Amino acid sequence: MPALLDHDLLVISQKAKLIELTNEYRVRDEHGTDVGLIRQEGQSKTRKLLRLVTSVDQFLGVSLMVYDADGRAVVGLRRPPKLLKSRIEVTDGAGAVVGRIVQQNVVGRIRFALEDADGGPLGEIRAENWRAWDFSVVGPDGTEVGRVTKKWAGLGHELLTTADNYVLEIRPGVAGPLRLLLLAAAAGIDTALKQDSN
Repeated sequence: MPALLDHDLLVISQKAKLIELTNEYRVRDEHGTDVGLIRQEGQSKTRKLLRLVTSVDQFLGVSLMVYDADGRAVVGLRRPPKLLKSRIEVTDGAGAVVGRIVQQNVVGRIRFALEDADGGPLGEIRAENWRAWDFSVVGPDGTEVGRVTKKWAGLGHELLTTADNYVLEIRPGVAGPLRLLLLAAAAGIDTALKQDSN
């Protein structure tokens, strides 16, 4: 198991850019040490141009890969083209599907179902307010197994860049596909919701 998956608290920070053509995030541990990177993969020059001059990008598919500090792939996220609700397929570092993050609604407190590779329930991500900045992650029995919280980066940073920062907390003992889905959750939520509002 990659060392990145051993951390129970991670800070996921979108790289600050005035104009964002490729999604990139730093992954740091609770001490501020870089332990990984999340990067958008497979964008053509045409797609980057489209992203620069239109807002149609929010409807197109997107692929992200989570790498550990040594550059090894740990988790992949792929959101196919969408109209209203996002469906994100999550893979392990070798490319095997481990589950999905499926948006349940577009109005009110946003919820995402967590599914295993066969579509079985693994839990749910629940927005705690209408702004969809803070989320509770529960397992199949309704017990909280983690949290994704948006961090305020300061007025200047928030107004002048597209960057978002999330804290991912995972309860000790969470393992297997659910742990991989939790690691994918912060970038997945940002991809599903926040990119659409840019």
